[in-house]
Amino acid sequence: MAEARVERRLAAILAADVAGYSRLMGADEVGTLAALKAHRREIVDPAIAFHKGRIVETTGDGMLVEFASAVDAVTCAVVVQEKMAERTTKGTEPRIQFRVGINVGDIIIDGDDIFGDGVNIAARIENECESGGVYLSDDVYRQVRGKTGFAIDDLGERSLKNIDRPVRLYAVRSATYSANAKSLTAMGKTLSLSNRSSIAVLPFTNMSGASDQEYFADGIVEDIITSLSKVPKLFVIARNSTFTYKNKVVDVRQVARELGVRYVLEGSVRRSVDRLRVTAQLIDATTGNHVWAERYDRSVRDVFDLQDEITKEIVLALSVQLSDGERSLVFSRSTRSLDAWLAAIRGFDHWMEGTPKGIREARTNFEHAIAIDPNYTLALAFIGWTHYTEMRFGFSPDPKISLAKANEIAEKCVAMSPGDAQSHGLRAGVWVLQGRFADSVRESEIAVAASPSDAFLQVVFARVLILAGEYARGEQAARMAMQLNPFHPTYYRGILANALEELGRNSEAIEILSEAVRLDPEYFSGRLRLASLYGLIDQTDAAKGELAAALNINPKFTMAMAESFYASSNKASTERFKLGLRNAGLQ
Repeated sequence: MAEARVERRLAAILAADVAGYSRLMGADEVGTLAALKAHRREIVDPAIAFHKGRIVETTGDGMLVEFASAVDAVTCAVVVQEKMAERTTKGTEPRIQFRVGINVGDIIIDGDDIFGDGVNIAARIENECESGGVYLSDDVYRQVRGKTGFAIDDLGERSLKNIDRPVRLYAVRSATYSANAKSLTAMGKTLSLSNRSSIAVLPFTNMSGASDQEYFADGIVEDIITSLSKVPKLFVIARNSTFTYKNKVVDVRQVARELGVRYVLEGSVRRSVDRLRVTAQLIDATTGNHVWAERYDRSVRDVFDLQDEITKEIVLALSVQLSDGERSLVFSRSTRSLDAWLAAIRGFDHWMEGTPKGIREARTNFEHAIAIDPNYTLALAFIGWTHYTEMRFGFSPDPKISLAKANEIAEKCVAMSPGDAQSHGLRAGVWVLQGRFADSVRESEIAVAASPSDAFLQVVFARVLILAGEYARGEQAARMAMQLNPFHPTYYRGILANALEELGRNSEAIEILSEAVRLDPEYFSGRLRLASLYGLIDQTDAAKGELAAALNINPKFTMAMAESFYASSNKASTERFKLGLRNAGLQ
């Protein structure tokens, strides 16, 4: 008699369990079970159903899920981990974290059960996974590469228990890098960085004993970040994210997890009259080992050469190869004046405040830098950015004059330094407001090519793309900016929400903007866009409430300003924005 045919199919298998389950149960058995059931009911099971998964088996602390698509499996896992991270930020106890392993393979079907090597490997990958993480086999990676937009790190080959061959593993990094990040859960996907080394440069400790030397130490770090941001094969976290750790005792591994990087540079600065001592160490956060460390004793006048040396050592340590053209760009410097440089560093500090007062004070410092060194292109470009920002957000007494000044400065900067990223970025920002949409996209592309890890230029790029009608690329650029700057200003969210609105994803846009104004109640642009969105969907009370909040921040804003506020190449988009504001009651 012939044997029964074995039924097989190819599937994506997700294995998950609760990290530290026995410890949690020992500490609070009733509370742990109640919390786990709530997570299953409110997060896990709905996500699996939405992504077309089938729960094959559940145990006390884990589950096995089958998906027809590897993309669906990975997306589902990241969504679950994002929402679990959000609960952690809200202090839900007991603190439950999942570990997830995903494999693609041929499985044996027996009724509702599944068996085979594909299932076993998924379970073993899950055993390797860190708390709150999602690990993939190389087979899954090949299926999802370029299709999800998630950041994926190559972890190398691992020997898995009872598996007769090494398996290369990959870690998926979602937009939420940690519970300390400012609730990125609404942001969703991030972008693949598998071909770029990732680094965060922490604020150097001021060992000088004098508080007025803080700017000197900060300036060294600022310049190192700026130089590294120009390296094409590096992913560099923005200054205002790394500086959240200033004057704090930090665990380098924790910082790396929170910022989504592998390498961390830390150091110290001691200045004594005209002498300078700087220490720096590059740490691989996956092992805690020093990749490179050095101490420098130099004259203060040599500070710029010192910064270049540190940058070169980092590039060398990370085995990054630069062409002659890239090397020239990375180590270009628009001033050799110490006094001009220090004035600009003070300007950048005020610029980071993002307030009307901060913008004005930043311009004063940048103008001081230019008075010392008229050829200081970077400082001049940021004078242009202050005029642009005042005009853009309605704080200029004469928007036309502000835009004209920004345009004049942009043209001067590009003429002075044709390869400067900020100069082209400023020109792109101005041109898009002048209706030169194709030209502004080209200028933004030049800017981000010259400084690929500059989060500010990425978010400018996103806005330019959206106003030029390239909404999908705009969404991608906005997410990249958020990834480069995990503790980003709230307006990054507003730009992402703008892209989502244009893509017809209004509920996502409202969710993101609502979170933005919760974090920053004075976020004028976010309030205004929420008022328009609510006005378009006939939620009149909500629309009027957001409009009132926006006008409380900027009472001078009128319907006449709405055209320039959202001067899209798609006139229907601008008219839709204005209609929503009219429905909200704007005159």
